[in-house]
Amino acid sequence: MSAPSKSRWIDDDDPETQAAIERQKREKEARKRAKAERQRRAEEEETARTREAAAEKQPYGTVNGENGPPTKRRRLSGEPSADGSATGPQKRPGEGGAPAGQRSLLRFPGPEWGPCRHVDNFERLNHIEEGSYGWVSRAKDITTGEIVALKKLKMDNSPDGFPVTGLREIQTLLESRHTNIVYLREVVMGNKMDDVFLVMDFLEHDLKTLLDDMREPFLPSEIKTLLSQIVSGLDFLHSHWIMHRDLKTSNLLLNNRGEVKIADFGMARYYGDPPPKLTQLVVTLWYRAPELLLGAEKYGPEIDMWSIGCIFGELLTKEPLLQGKNEVDQVSKIFALTGPPTSQTWPSFRSLPNAKSLRLPASSIAASSAPEGKPPLLPRSKFPFLTNAGLQLLSALLALNPTARPSALDCLTHPYFREDPRPKAKEMFPTFPSKAGMERRRRRETPEAPKRGQEAPPLDFAGVFGGAPGGDTGETGAGFTLRLG
Repeated sequence: MSAPSKSRWIDDDDPETQAAIERQKREKEARKRAKAERQRRAEEEETARTREAAAEKQPYGTVNGENGPPTKRRRLSGEPSADGSATGPQKRPGEGGAPAGQRSLLRFPGPEWGPCRHVDNFERLNHIEEGSYGWVSRAKDITTGEIVALKKLKMDNSPDGFPVTGLREIQTLLESRHTNIVYLREVVMGNKMDDVFLVMDFLEHDLKTLLDDMREPFLPSEIKTLLSQIVSGLDFLHSHWIMHRDLKTSNLLLNNRGEVKIADFGMARYYGDPPPKLTQLVVTLWYRAPELLLGAEKYGPEIDMWSIGCIFGELLTKEPLLQGKNEVDQVSKIFALTGPPTSQTWPSFRSLPNAKSLRLPASSIAASSAPEGKPPLLPRSKFPFLTNAGLQLLSALLALNPTARPSALDCLTHPYFREDPRPKAKEMFPTFPSKAGMERRRRRETPEAPKRGQEAPPLDFAGVFGGAPGGDTGETGAGFTLRLG
């Protein structure tokens, strides 16, 4: 087979042709190298921009309690240094690491969903008390050694599943991160599906037990410190559309650093405008607003402000302000303190269902002496050591007309907290021996909070001012029973 014939146009022996071919090859190689160099530089610039963007999005660590960028950027493991040498260990190709020539990024564990811890991680030390929606114990975290409060939710009244009161308590506590609201750490489980525990911060006292054991009431400066903290926590709840619906001194916890925290959110509920359909039977009887007692089906955060007024009066007198035996007796005691409602002090009270049977005395028709737009002042003889500004605040909180009560934010800006004596600093607040850390709390004759599912029965208030039977004779009423011992 003959060799292929060469083209007659190519002259291999011509030196000029050979030089042209070599020159073309060199130019082609130079263009390739320049293109590769430009591509490499573009990739490096893109990588640098990506790192800078990631560094800006990632939060820096705190320095002396303030956020700030680090003084020098750390070099990632495997990233080449200025002299071109790599730092840190690198995996070889094929060992599960990054391919050869590709940098690997460090990965840090982040928060993720997982199962609840078991209650055996906590050592229960002693029982504190039993509430309407759970049992509270003092416990110690075995892992960290911290003392916590362990609340076991009651499942008795929820045969169809998890109780809605427990769900609301967990939901509202998780949303209520405030210095004056008890902190929910986590939810743990027992051996059975109905063993659900809430792990919260432990506080040494509750105001009810303190007031029962104190020989003298709090000082005026201490009352301002306590009340301002309570109202501050309540203002946070109301600003997030949450009603507590069971504020009372036994649900206000105090630690040995002078900090008050609102607890027991079993009856808490989100509300809106217009308000949703709400349960009528709420709030422990002694702290229940008059519109609820008279059968109001729509209400708002004003019922919490009435409870704040009752707590304010209890801090002043060291005794619950309105201790009714049942709903009829409670209304009698409210009207004995504030005076009967009139068309001036409470224009819309006649539209409430239970107010139709209310027979007002003839003296209540007289015009009120209070300034227009303000509720009448409570009797000075009941609170002899309270200043004029304090009496005005207490009278506004205990106004019969819900629309006349101040909001939590209005209370915080009231002149009462700016006059002498000023609120005592929390660091100077007195300390007390802890009952919760030593023994079971001694229960006094106090009403319980209403149970979920109970219906408020229609009540007859015809004998409130006439002394007919039903005012002071009964020992039980709708929504509560007296616990003796």
